[in-house]
Amino acid sequence: MTQEPPREVTHILVLIGTRPEAIKMFPVVHALKRSDWFEPVVVTTGQHPDLVKPILELAGIEPDLDLGVGHPGLTLNELVGRVIERLDGFCRERFGATGAAVATRTAIRDDGFPGGTFVHGDTSSAVAAALASFHLKIPVGHVEAGLRTGTTLTPFPEELNRQLISRIAAFHLAPTTTNRQNLVREGVPDEQIFVTGNTGIDALRFAAAQDVPFDDPAVTAAVAAENYVVVTAHRRENWNGGLARIAEAIGLLADSRPDTRFVIPLHPNPLVRAELGEPLANRANVVRSEPLTYAQFARLMANAAVILTDSGGIQEEAPALGVPVLVARESTERGEGVVAGTLKLVGTDPAAIVDEVGNVLADPGEHRVDPEDNPYGDGHAAERIAAAGAYLAGIGPPPVRFGPAFSRKVVLEAAGYDFGEFDESLPRGAQPDRSEEHDAWVGR
Repeated sequence: MTQEPPREVTHILVLIGTRPEAIKMFPVVHALKRSDWFEPVVVTTGQHPDLVKPILELAGIEPDLDLGVGHPGLTLNELVGRVIERLDGFCRERFGATGAAVATRTAIRDDGFPGGTFVHGDTSSAVAAALASFHLKIPVGHVEAGLRTGTTLTPFPEELNRQLISRIAAFHLAPTTTNRQNLVREGVPDEQIFVTGNTGIDALRFAAAQDVPFDDPAVTAAVAAENYVVVTAHRRENWNGGLARIAEAIGLLADSRPDTRFVIPLHPNPLVRAELGEPLANRANVVRSEPLTYAQFARLMANAAVILTDSGGIQEEAPALGVPVLVARESTERGEGVVAGTLKLVGTDPAAIVDEVGNVLADPGEHRVDPEDNPYGDGHAAERIAAAGAYLAGIGPPPVRFGPAFSRKVVLEAAGYDFGEFDESLPRGAQPDRSEEHDAWVGR
């Protein structure tokens, strides 16, 4: 029997600093491990160990290195400097990285030099790792590329971080076509951008499938009920009035629907607890819980009849579980979800909230969302990222991108048409052809 030669693998550095990075990058680590061609080298910064460790443990990931940069009072400049210095030292010692030249194929395949570094989003640790990798001639792939607010002052420092990473990265992994459009406007060549969907959706589906128990028995009882509503609110724009109006609406709904449970995981902020939590203290069918773990909250969302929220992340995530989302804000930067019908803006007017929640509860099955309609992801973003890496390495076919190659809304409005009139004639979920041949352009 002929013995097969040892499998050639390419090391890929995966940098994780914060809890959101851990959530959105562990699916990428899983996908790289499943690929047969890559060996992820997971590097944590150590800045938030108590928050990051539980997420990685849930995902079954043991970091290869902890940079250990965290300490009380750590400033942004200290963080950036320490990540650069310690990641540089690790790469020089383990891989012989010098930054003298881009690694050859032989060095990557035979000597184990990293074929690339994946960083996520907009954190200071991500921009530091990207810069360190650039100096060492390790190509950077930017996961969740292309989000923009238009001003580097909000959010601070995240907006500037994501723009800096876009200047450093060789490969831009954008969640949506709108994110891709932002990058193109800034001069990033379209051929360096791949629309993948959001890896946060992949993580959510993984976490929701874990049969984790709830710490709070009242939450356990609510989830066992036939119908329950999840409410989350904490945004600054809803302070000093908005949260109180949301609480008023939930109070009216709870009084008129005694058989329906309302679960409110309260934000730690004292102002939020006072305005949203205290007015609902003495209602038997309202559960005011402490913040839930990531896996517990994913399970809570998965079986809800409807979610009322002002959270940006939940607007992207809940529709992937088939749950309708009512947005307690006057506007949202997740306009793609409103257009797709996975989100509905209801504001904070109590009467509007009562009407909209009531409509869903009257017929929950009718209002369930088709996860395929979610413009933010379908649970396969990490697979696309790994497949793109294999294609770039010359060992796999062109990957299939996420979503359509153009926006109907943008094209119709540019032509002078009323998008709403045309949108009514399109069945929900209708999509252009997404065959491999149609999508092979990503590798041209």
